[in-house]
Amino acid sequence: MEFSRRSALSVIPAATLWALSGTLRAQAVPRRDPAVVHTDTGTGTAAVLTNATAVFAGTSESNARPEVAPKLASLQATAQARLDSMDRAGQDELFYGVPLGTSDPNLSTSYQYLYEIALATCLPGAEAAGLSDDTAVRRRVIEGLGRLHDDWFGDQSKGYYGNWFTWEIGIPAYVTKTLVLLRDELAAYRPDLTATYIASMDAYLRNGKDGDVDLDSRFHTGANLADITTNRILQGALLGDEARITKAVADQLTVFSTVDPYQPRHGVTDGFYADGSFVQHASVAYTGSYGTGLLTRSVQTIKVLDSTGYLPAEELVGVVQGWVAGGFAPLIFEGWMMEIVKGRAVSRAAGTGYADVVAVVEAVVDLSAYASGSDAEALGGYVKFVRQTSKASLDTTSFVSPVSIARYADILDSPVPARDLVPASSHSAFNAMDRTVHRRPGYAFALARSSDRISKYEYMSGENLMPWFQGDGAHYLYLSGADQRQAFGVDYFTAVPPDRLAGVTAPVETRRSVPELYGTLWYDNPERGFTSSSESQNTYVYFPRGTGSLAGGTHLGGYGVAGLVQSDDAAYAAQQAGTLPEDFVAYRSAGATKSWFMFDDEILVLSAGVTGLSGRAVTTTIDSRIADSSSSVTLTGGLRDGSPWSPGQGTGAAAAPPAWLRYADEGQRTAVGYVFLSGPPPVVALDTVTRSRRLVRLDNEDVKVTKQLFTLSYEQAAGTRASGEQDSGEQDSAERSSSMAHALVPNASARQLATYSAHGPRSVLSVLSNTVHLQAAAHTRLGITAANAFTPGTHRAGRLSIDGPASVMLRRTGNGRYAIAVSDPTTTRRTVSVTVHGRSLRRVSADTGVRVRHVPGGTRIDVTTHHAYGRSFAATLTEGP
Repeated sequence: MEFSRRSALSVIPAATLWALSGTLRAQAVPRRDPAVVHTDTGTGTAAVLTNATAVFAGTSESNARPEVAPKLASLQATAQARLDSMDRAGQDELFYGVPLGTSDPNLSTSYQYLYEIALATCLPGAEAAGLSDDTAVRRRVIEGLGRLHDDWFGDQSKGYYGNWFTWEIGIPAYVTKTLVLLRDELAAYRPDLTATYIASMDAYLRNGKDGDVDLDSRFHTGANLADITTNRILQGALLGDEARITKAVADQLTVFSTVDPYQPRHGVTDGFYADGSFVQHASVAYTGSYGTGLLTRSVQTIKVLDSTGYLPAEELVGVVQGWVAGGFAPLIFEGWMMEIVKGRAVSRAAGTGYADVVAVVEAVVDLSAYASGSDAEALGGYVKFVRQTSKASLDTTSFVSPVSIARYADILDSPVPARDLVPASSHSAFNAMDRTVHRRPGYAFALARSSDRISKYEYMSGENLMPWFQGDGAHYLYLSGADQRQAFGVDYFTAVPPDRLAGVTAPVETRRSVPELYGTLWYDNPERGFTSSSESQNTYVYFPRGTGSLAGGTHLGGYGVAGLVQSDDAAYAAQQAGTLPEDFVAYRSAGATKSWFMFDDEILVLSAGVTGLSGRAVTTTIDSRIADSSSSVTLTGGLRDGSPWSPGQGTGAAAAPPAWLRYADEGQRTAVGYVFLSGPPPVVALDTVTRSRRLVRLDNEDVKVTKQLFTLSYEQAAGTRASGEQDSGEQDSAERSSSMAHALVPNASARQLATYSAHGPRSVLSVLSNTVHLQAAAHTRLGITAANAFTPGTHRAGRLSIDGPASVMLRRTGNGRYAIAVSDPTTTRRTVSVTVHGRSLRRVSADTGVRVRHVPGGTRIDVTTHHAYGRSFAATLTEGP
């Protein structure tokens, strides 16, 4: 059950979308006066309004369905609660407990509450439910709109405090939808209010141009641009202004275009990339939050403009299907959105990874209505698969549209078989956003890296207060059948210290959050260019990038390798260069070179050049896992001589280090094994911790979380190194470094783990090199040799010779055939060359840009990596003439 080739390839070239956007923009005649409501001479704008009403309020047909009844009841109950709050409002409030005048979130919330009341009065087929078709209630909403405008929104000199998003996107979204729903009542009761509001919303579009979208603005990109243009499409329909609609559609079309990082349009790097990556804020991996918002808005636009002639919907459906298959599905494991693509949203207690996926499911449900044949079947099958594998019930009352709920029910009742859009065994290298996802039946391994292209983390607005190491090789190992709320989500970041995130190498030091450092939610220094939404704030406070270029990897079929040279962030580099104010606080990273080799049963992790730098001790966390306080957690292990390990061993210099350990959470029926190949003895800890969720986000409720916390780590005192290890030539001269190698073995049994040490040199895992220059390993059973080269020069690993920085995988597939994959993890090299020593091989097939030729002693593969942005190039070779 796969997408047709037409849809799976995201059908429309970027240049075609931009050309279509330009044509539509040229057709948009000069914008009409928004103070005047024009009479639509055709059916286009009327159809837009009808479609939009159906999206938000449903139809008589959809609302008559029993599956939709809980949603309607929820809408009615919410509206009644808002009305009750309205009755109790005090001075300078429209709703009780939501004071106005200095808080832009409170103003936005007041508009949200008015929209929720208005929506409950406009539900077709629900007139008997209470508020529907209640003229008095509608007029009360209109009066509330008028009061908010007169007292707190209309005066431009008093507005635009706080977050720009509130004024340009948040408030306009609630206002516009309310105006759409109450358009008939407004025409009879306050015919001037619609045009007055739209004129004010245009004036608040201060990051735009002349009250409209500015594609050159860094604020009008990606998901933000989709939000703004969706609002403007509906506003154009309300005004009867087809030119406004055409211009908004033209602007939104640009977000459907695949980003070319080497030729960004209008300098924009936000959006979807060819490898499925999604970036927002120019450098944040954000599929699971802003990307979901873009998906939702895009599908809503297709629905709102259906049969209106404003949008080439059929073609765009294929583009969005490509996003779902290549960008979203690999990041959703058994109904859970992975942490690596959620930015600051990982700290929010209000939602979970399961709740994040509800919006994706609704979008897929709606897309299926516009697809046909195998495409519709694949989308429907995916909806069923998510529902069947999720450990949380999919709450359709969270769907935006009652129509979507009815369609969802139809899909569940259909004979389409449940099936994932991603093979159970697969590897997704999202190198354009420094993320990797490796999936096998039973688990998914998600890895977050960073570079001078992608941010180390995102902090903003008091969210994600301790994010410092989230892009330094943090990993998340999701185990099949588990309730991921018990293992990850906000409680993971609450219980696990920030420098003990799984996979992270971090210095041992005390760090303070932005509010602790500066007493505000940002670093405030207007004279030096630091305001709440300035470019300096973004660059050095909210989402600083790394300073190193090497972060990437390659994949060969369902197998992959990734590498990272850990770097300081942009703030520390700027501070050292003396370009930041003296009171600005920046922290230095630890030093490490790392590789992850992702096979079937094992994820092999190599670390070299590990040092705290600046005289600091350093911790490399092998894994951190949390469990419910009442769950039975057991730790077992074995020594290299085959005797059992017991807690208390392996924590001192004189104790025999374990060859393997096994962590088991009996409550979740999950287990992870750890095999130690080299390095200092690991330190094992299992503690019970209690911390408040407010520790990671100021607006979280002060809920105390008690968890069992398991950490497994290598601890190095300042200036020390492991016995027999080489110093790194790339560290401070006074520093010493260390290397280590271990494997994660998901769902492992004790017997399985014991076999790794029992076989010794004949183990299936072999470390060929582990230095800051080359990290390489072999898996003998799979016939795979994989390597990351980090420095210039020639590097040798097994049969491979690699010229300069590169990621390479070679696999003998049988019958004298080999498969090879190569990538440039720096994204800066024009070519990468690899030699396979031994008997000469001839080309069977190869990607464009791959050349194969015989050289003395072997076969040379030259790959043109210029402007490939880290993607993998593959070839199949064979022995013989």
